[in-house]
Amino acid sequence: MRQPTEISGSAMTGQQNDSSFETLWQELKWRGLVHVSTDEVELEKLLAGEPITYYCGFDPTAPSLHLGNLVQLLTMRRLQLAGHAPLGLVGGSTGLVGDPKPSAERTMNTKETVAEWVGYLQGQVQRFLSFEGTNAARMVNNLDWTAPMSAIDFLRDIGKYFRVGTMLKKDVVASRLNSDEGISYAEFSYQVLQGMDYLHLYRDYNCVLQTGGSDQWGNLTSGTELIRKVEGKSVHAIGTPLITNSDGTKFGKSEGNAIWLDPAMTTPYAMYQFWLNASDADVIARLKIFTFRSRAEIEELAEEVVNRPHLRTAQRTLAYDVTSLVHGVEATEKAIAASAALFGQGDLRELDESTLRAATAELPSATVSRDALGIIELLVASGLAASNSAARRTVTEGGAYVNNEKVSESETAITPDRLLHGRFLLLRRGKRNLATVEVRP
Repeated sequence: MRQPTEISGSAMTGQQNDSSFETLWQELKWRGLVHVSTDEVELEKLLAGEPITYYCGFDPTAPSLHLGNLVQLLTMRRLQLAGHAPLGLVGGSTGLVGDPKPSAERTMNTKETVAEWVGYLQGQVQRFLSFEGTNAARMVNNLDWTAPMSAIDFLRDIGKYFRVGTMLKKDVVASRLNSDEGISYAEFSYQVLQGMDYLHLYRDYNCVLQTGGSDQWGNLTSGTELIRKVEGKSVHAIGTPLITNSDGTKFGKSEGNAIWLDPAMTTPYAMYQFWLNASDADVIARLKIFTFRSRAEIEELAEEVVNRPHLRTAQRTLAYDVTSLVHGVEATEKAIAASAALFGQGDLRELDESTLRAATAELPSATVSRDALGIIELLVASGLAASNSAARRTVTEGGAYVNNEKVSESETAITPDRLLHGRFLLLRRGKRNLATVEVRP
């Protein structure tokens, strides 16, 4: 297994990550991280010159960031690796409103909930940046400069620079206006709030670049335009592409469930499996965006996909690198061990309970009492056998396993000492059919 690229605190202050590119801009383009931007020529010069300050904002509309946000976090990290100084903004004020969704109005959360989520997201953002060195990262909260401002001051000092006609043309606003839902004044004003953020960061930190998803382009340019009008200066924005699968489906969604960065919401095991299941058509693009592998390494992995796709080397590298970046190497190793142990290539007893639960979360499961631990009863209760006779046939044919140990006698009763963590059993029929049983006291 290839080891993930190690990015230490000292490396965070070094030069750009991949020396095969003449400029950082070229690397960003090659990795597919630029969908839309302000002047490309000026941006390439800017990023190749003296260190700049840049920012990306994250709104606390949930208690965790997700894979879409990870694109921005890793883009911030790449820019810092090249010597530039990041500002990580978590929107304590914009999170109280929420940026407009194309489909419907957001449900506003309480101030207490938003404040709590601000803390969660700040902790997640901080894990991806270095807060040491000459280009040390800094965290900011837009509630600090919006809360003291009165509504009159907001309208006079900021609102007067925005033209309603221009605001109506923003894609998300236009789509909402044409829907049955419409759009509230609160969400309509979101772009003004974000524009004010950029102006404040320009004035206080000399911030001259904002990054974000391309679906936020209207909000990003509200800031560049505001600074141009108020300060007479040109600043920049980069919109990264929205990541979709090769079949056009939305990336990071599985039956409506996002892949979260919080391990309590998406376990390291589930995250590892998500990346491991990347299709051959998608995996190289994912490696470019979500890992710090060099161009040479990724081109080598692309050859593996073409010539030896059955080995899934690119997928295993992607899963290892990204899960390690998000959750650490130790959690990733546990996820790999759990995956192997499920199918008899490791010791189930070495898995801690949380990892075991994560690894078996999607399996069929049943709960039984301690007086129902016969192998026939267990196979039927778990759904691995439709009847007692089918269960006996499975045992007789050598296809019944408990905790990866073959059971050869149909009268076998499982003793309590074989329970994992005192209450779990992993059952297997044949090579691939798995189920779990939890034993009641």
